[in-house]
Amino acid sequence: MTTVDKTEIEKFSKMAKDWWDPYGKFKPLHLFNPARIAFIKEKLISHFSLDSFDSKPLGKLKILDIGCGGGLLCEPLNRLGANITGIDPSENNIEVAKLHSKEMNLNINYMQCSPENLNFKDKFDVVLNMEVIEHVSNVNLFIQNCSKLVKKNGIMFVATINKNLKSYVFAILGAEYILRWLPIGTHDWDKFLAPHELEIITNKNQFVTDEVIGMKFNLLGNKWKKSNDISINYISTFIKN
Repeated sequence: MTTVDKTEIEKFSKMAKDWWDPYGKFKPLHLFNPARIAFIKEKLISHFSLDSFDSKPLGKLKILDIGCGGGLLCEPLNRLGANITGIDPSENNIEVAKLHSKEMNLNINYMQCSPENLNFKDKFDVVLNMEVIEHVSNVNLFIQNCSKLVKKNGIMFVATINKNLKSYVFAILGAEYILRWLPIGTHDWDKFLAPHELEIITNKNQFVTDEVIGMKFNLLGNKWKKSNDISINYISTFIKN
């Protein structure tokens, strides 16, 4: 049984050439990246007791980025020292990611697959599900497969969008139809998950909730920052039992 939603894969495959254009269709992710990377780095240094003064503090960690797209997260994490694998079911996305990492002279392992058919003997210290879970066909099965890939006391990040009226107004009507930050149809509100819904699913799959933080966009500063407001964008972290 697969967690891949073919419609979603086709949609993002068509946009693959735009992954590294900071002013293209993935501009919102380029703006989001500094805040995401800062939070991931801070959390990993704290959880694994790493040296924050090291130029490559994540050098001891083996990280899996699920739904890696063109490699927007993989590349900066690799520069921070991480041994990183990026997987994506879209062949176009993986081709773009491989080409760009080669141009940047980075050592990243990219594979075209989804979690359920990833065959690794060793598990990962960290699994990233960033802006992915709202695009899969079966969330329960997806988290179940992710759990198999995380080491004991490892950590999983899930970044997604809350499910409420506010998220529909801002994340769909605002971002897609009014501001045109994203192509119309990028998100399906029915696939959004509230933090407590996500927690129920993860707790059934050997995870304990660590933290839930919000991410908020500052229009005046034109940048994202960590927030206590989880009403729209949020990131949950889970520790593997």
